[in-house]
Amino acid sequence: MRTILVLYLTQKLHYSDDDATVLYHVFTMFVYFFPLMGAILADSWLGKFKTITYLSIVYAVGSAVIAVGAIPTLGLPASVMTVIGLLLIAVGTGGIKPCVSAFGGDQFKLPQQARQLETFFSLFYFAINAGSLISTSLTPVLREDVHCFGNNDCYSLAFGVPGALMIVSIVIFICGRVLYTVKKPEGNMIVVVSKCIGNAITTRIKEKKTQKREHWLDYAEATYGKQLINDIKSVFRVLVLFLPLPVFWALFDQQGSRWTFQATRMTGELGPYTIKPDQLQVVNPLLILGFIPLFSYAVYPVLAKCGIKRPLQKLTTGGILAAVAFLISGFVELELQKTYPVLPQENEGQLRIFNGMSCDYKIISNIPNYQNFDLKSMALFEEKHLNVTSDSVSYQIDFIAEDTNNCPALKATEIEIKQKKAMSYFLYGNYSDLAVHSYEDNPDKGSKGYPVVRVLINTKANHDIKFSEINGDHLQYTFNRSSMILTELPPDQYAIRYDDVEIKVVDLKLGGVYTFVVTEDNLNKVNIQEHVIAAPNSIHMLWLLPQYIVITAGEVMFSVTG
Repeated sequence: MRTILVLYLTQKLHYSDDDATVLYHVFTMFVYFFPLMGAILADSWLGKFKTITYLSIVYAVGSAVIAVGAIPTLGLPASVMTVIGLLLIAVGTGGIKPCVSAFGGDQFKLPQQARQLETFFSLFYFAINAGSLISTSLTPVLREDVHCFGNNDCYSLAFGVPGALMIVSIVIFICGRVLYTVKKPEGNMIVVVSKCIGNAITTRIKEKKTQKREHWLDYAEATYGKQLINDIKSVFRVLVLFLPLPVFWALFDQQGSRWTFQATRMTGELGPYTIKPDQLQVVNPLLILGFIPLFSYAVYPVLAKCGIKRPLQKLTTGGILAAVAFLISGFVELELQKTYPVLPQENEGQLRIFNGMSCDYKIISNIPNYQNFDLKSMALFEEKHLNVTSDSVSYQIDFIAEDTNNCPALKATEIEIKQKKAMSYFLYGNYSDLAVHSYEDNPDKGSKGYPVVRVLINTKANHDIKFSEINGDHLQYTFNRSSMILTELPPDQYAIRYDDVEIKVVDLKLGGVYTFVVTEDNLNKVNIQEHVIAAPNSIHMLWLLPQYIVITAGEVMFSVTG
């Protein structure tokens, strides 16, 4: 579910990248926090079996809430339902994470079945990563390749399938109740340790002046016994190993947020197949399955010869690897920034003029540095850095036809350039009248990473322009004169048809922003011109592999050591 979460937040709920990242990591924080509560609940009151059962149901309900909220035809408050669903999933995770492996361990008798227990945990860890591998591969396919409710994606299915599978697993788990060894709750050690520490602090305050003790925890010895006190002292000495863990996992979880956003600005074409941005996360569980034996039999012996043997040394090495992974990510981002579209900045505005006529024009204006220039038929004038120090600035333009006998002119036309905006003007009309249509443009790449298309039509009849997929799902997208909005299309080759007659084949690539000008000449021939407003993605997603490999190596160092 987390595989597609940030894309759902940005593409469907229209969160900014920053807000989506914050919500994603708040959710992740709760996913790691609630297992503490789940462990206390299981050990102190319900027991592991009931805790797993009840909170798995909560998890399934959370998945259902998000899936139902993602159905656009119901008109439900999707943002609110998503937050509620995520909270329920986090609570449900609190009962699953700390209890499932421990419940599995309860099924073995020690020390007689120590070997079988070791085999169980190996298979358990393998199953977790295999499941992660499958879900990370398939969930993006359900999201993007399945179309439902009139959309070109199906987030409700992508969220609903994990919920349905969770329900199936709950039923299977409950049906096996008679086969399990179910132990009664024996009290949670976190609670006991907390009470012991509290007792030591209060007793020390009372007896500090009358009875001196070697260690402040020794003040609780009368109540909790020497063995527990010594155990807690040992825990405190080990805690130093866990200090870097929050930093590492905070970096590690960027795979589901910032690294996914990074992938949306890259190309994923790999022969006939296109890698989806969220699908790249499959690299982590895939590498884990191979890295664990590789590290056990090759890497750790080599590190031992280099003097890296102790747990703290391995944790430090894992932290260094995480830092290296983000250095690599930073260099990739620097290269990516060179491919990003130029957006209007402070004290700037952008101007684009599209000539939708079958006529060439000479432009006379009072725009600084552009008092006189030519605009050919179906051509584009573009200036990305016009000086705009106030909210907006107005200019006057004369459109003078080079063929005055067959083409109309338009004089004293006022255009407005707004600060931090991209303004576009479309010159259209017939061979006796000329007009200009203005609109606020958006040269930025699409939120899905898909190619973005706008079609400007100047034909005698208001017939539809149709973009038909040549490969893919053979979908068809319709444009007409009254709808000149930006539309995201799946990357593919498209046959462009007017009146069901093919007039051009275009290749729309990931990340590209395109404007197509369609015009009809005096011989009734329809022509189309493609203008690239923002270049398509040019850096391949496979350049993200080094940072995934390095962060996964760091994860193995941390997970196995920790």
